[in-house]
Amino acid sequence: MAIVYNGDICVILSAEHRTPGNKRGFVQISMRNLRTGKSSDVRFSSTEDVEVAPLISRKMEYSYKDGSEYVFTDPETFETVSLTEELIGEAKNFLVENTPVTVTFVHERAVQVELPAAVEITVTEAPEGVRGDSASNVTKPATLETGITIQVPLFIKSGERIKVDTRTGKYLERA
Repeated sequence: MAIVYNGDICVILSAEHRTPGNKRGFVQISMRNLRTGKSSDVRFSSTEDVEVAPLISRKMEYSYKDGSEYVFTDPETFETVSLTEELIGEAKNFLVENTPVTVTFVHERAVQVELPAAVEITVTEAPEGVRGDSASNVTKPATLETGITIQVPLFIKSGERIKVDTRTGKYLERA
């Protein structure tokens, strides 16, 4: 959700409604100002009105990295959008070419990138598993094509494609 606060558009990061004892309720909001990029905590009383800014979500695909920016393409109109590394956040660890994502816009400005629940990524480097390590759930570190290192089962070899949960960063299965 996005609101207009003090003349600037702010994206709501978290909101919590509180009712302390026999006092009036209030809403504690953590939000990020799109113009300055700063996050702040604000308390609104239950009687205050806020102006809601319209959010538009569009399905896009990750195309390539250009310096410190990530370029996304709309598959229908072939329109491109460049987003900074700060806006992408931890999603950069799971972005592979042609990965479908949902980009949320407020007043034609991208504010959030949402990845699918799982992505297929190629393992670039995985050490061999030792034969004696056959106890259940034994894992080894493996480096993926995006540069992130995750724990995978011993049978995974370099060059294999695996599915990774984008929320937790854990191995799911072979692709």
